[in-house]
Amino acid sequence: MGGRLRKYLVFSLCALALIFATAPGALAEETDGAYTREELDFIKSAGTLKVGYVSDRRPVSFEDENGELAGISRYIFDRVAALSGLEFEYVPLPTGSVTYDYLTSQGLDLVTSVEQNSRNQQARGILVSLPYLTSRKVIVCRQDLSFSKDKHLTVALYSGSQTIKKVLSDIYPNFTLRDYDSTEACLDAVRTGGADLMIQSQYVVEYWLSKPRYGELKAVPAVGVDEELCFSAVVAIGGGPGPSQEAGETLIAVIDKAIAELSEEEISDYTIQGIMENQYDQTLGDFVYKYRHLIFALGLSALVILALAILLMRAHVRSMEARSDARARGNFLSTMSHEIRTPLNGLIGLNYLMGQKLEDPERLSAYLRQSTATAKYLLSLVDDILDMSKLQEHRMEIVSEPVDLELLVNGASNLARKGMEEKGIAFVKDVSVSTPWILGDEVRIEQVLMNLLDNAEKFTQEGGQVTLRVWQGTRDDGNIVTALEVSDTGRGMSEEFQKHVFDSFARELDTVSKGNEGTGLGLAISHELAEAMGGELSVESRKGEGSRFLFVFPAKIAQPQPPEEPEPERAPGRTRILVAEDNELNREIMHDLLDAEGYEVLLAVDGREAVEIFRASAVNEIGIILMDLLMPVMDGYEASRAIRGLDRPDAGTVRIIACTANTFENDRRRAFEAGMNDFIPKPVDVGELLDKIGS
Repeated sequence: MGGRLRKYLVFSLCALALIFATAPGALAEETDGAYTREELDFIKSAGTLKVGYVSDRRPVSFEDENGELAGISRYIFDRVAALSGLEFEYVPLPTGSVTYDYLTSQGLDLVTSVEQNSRNQQARGILVSLPYLTSRKVIVCRQDLSFSKDKHLTVALYSGSQTIKKVLSDIYPNFTLRDYDSTEACLDAVRTGGADLMIQSQYVVEYWLSKPRYGELKAVPAVGVDEELCFSAVVAIGGGPGPSQEAGETLIAVIDKAIAELSEEEISDYTIQGIMENQYDQTLGDFVYKYRHLIFALGLSALVILALAILLMRAHVRSMEARSDARARGNFLSTMSHEIRTPLNGLIGLNYLMGQKLEDPERLSAYLRQSTATAKYLLSLVDDILDMSKLQEHRMEIVSEPVDLELLVNGASNLARKGMEEKGIAFVKDVSVSTPWILGDEVRIEQVLMNLLDNAEKFTQEGGQVTLRVWQGTRDDGNIVTALEVSDTGRGMSEEFQKHVFDSFARELDTVSKGNEGTGLGLAISHELAEAMGGELSVESRKGEGSRFLFVFPAKIAQPQPPEEPEPERAPGRTRILVAEDNELNREIMHDLLDAEGYEVLLAVDGREAVEIFRASAVNEIGIILMDLLMPVMDGYEASRAIRGLDRPDAGTVRIIACTANTFENDRRRAFEAGMNDFIPKPVDVGELLDKIGS
């Protein structure tokens, strides 16, 4: 009995040994007995295989925070390893095209995410497995793009996608293919106009398009270029380093049999799990981007307030040094308390209300309009303070150019008349000009006149009257003296206040908070400008009866200038505008603003890129360039000179408009000397911008 038992045990052990020796079950979880003896020997001797994977294709394959392979591919690869009995070590591949030398130098045995197609199957030295994951490829483009295979479109491609590049060259021969280092770089190119479209796996695109940054893009199916991802064995080519062709073929045969055992339901489960685990989570940066226009408005308000506080302190110190009169100090503090606190209180309140109404577009829009108007008032106060500072330091440049005095007076009168008529004030004009053409500073003469007219309207009640009189006389030296007189029937001023009416920030206390909005600097600036032009500004007034301001200045006689010829009408169609701006938020705002007005927009992050984009464009393709002045790599001045110096017909005719926060006269002069045609200061007045680019 004992001998029979021993024989039975020996027989059983031999049978088990035979089973484990003839099937990969000792190495794999499951088998259908389909592996050959050669394949089983390969599995036993293979050791740990190094598998290279693409690390930026979330949720298909990516490197997690621990530096490990994650995503849909990880589930599939682990299952293939378990079914085949192979052991895998996952190694991330570098971005861009990966060379054969790199693969062999890293000792890689397999590469993933290789697309199965006839080119790869027939190519020398490329051994590919059955597909382990199939997905539809989609086209990503801007919402307004009309797609056609006959169009000449630019396609952004991930630089490692050599196979899709070959396929696209056959299907769409008119397309220009442009490489980028990552999926994100491709999407940014499409979003900013650097490319018309990109083609990528639907799984990858769905993840990225959930970011607010790409909310303006759309995805449509790409016919004929679906994606089937495979393993590829790294084998020796032409006697070089690496496993033999025979070993590679055996490895692919083993993997193919494991892939064949994966059911569609299993692949579907892995796919859903990978997608669900990698839903895009909104970040603080996304929130900032989503509400970037609101944040920009709030930030602009904060900057204006900060700049205003600094300038007011400086102006206050200068004013106190120049004028020690105690009443001037009191008037300054009283006026500035009102001028700053009132709009500041409004801005703080509006900012709070906007934060509470983010999901109410109508209310948010109304608050934004109010906030913008308040910010503009504060900005005008900053401009006035800067003008006052330059005048007091004798840095204001007064130009001497031919001026059509009658045209200037009529233009200012028409502007003033509209506001007075709305307020119910009669406006009377009495102009007697013997010499209409004089040499002077048209901008500054008009500034003084508009300040006097605005001041008269402000302090004249409904039913009152404002009168503008203009006359001229001749001096002994032959120069013409021009007198601009503005009188009103308004409140008038006390004799005491008339002594300080031209002081900085001067306002009579009983006019504060009575609806007389203003910076309190208009008359002070006008008085300084009058003296800078060699003239004078005086006032006569009686309390309750009105005021009379007289601006008198000398000027040489100028020769009449021929009327400006109207610019030729531009051809119909959308003007393509190139925006050169180094600040990302400003680029985005300018792009969205111009795009909403129907313009095609190209973006450059510095002057050198602006030059290269213009150089690469077709003749007359770009009609306008909005050029920031201070940028890294190459500033706006140098970029403008470089564009004007290009050897092409439109280099001298393309309109270059400076768009900058550098607003001093020296900045304007340097811009025009560099070849720019116009100048728009920041913060940008949208109406002015649209007028200039549309003219």
